[in-house]
Amino acid sequence: MRSLRLLLVVLPIAALSVAIPLVNRIEPRVLGLPFLLFWIVLWVLLTPLALWLFARLEARR
Repeated sequence: MRSLRLLLVVLPIAALSVAIPLVNRIEPRVLGLPFLLFWIVLWVLLTPLALWLFARLEARR
């Protein structure tokens, strides 16, 4: 359970900082966006969800 909470906090940070060079591609296009832009938008939208889940798990503990 502790590792899940840690993953929920670290994953968005890693996805938006460490993984950027790995996904720096124009093709494929997703929803008409270059892949890098899609990746950033996806994680900007998923980060609040991950932090909300983290807060819920912390509240139970």
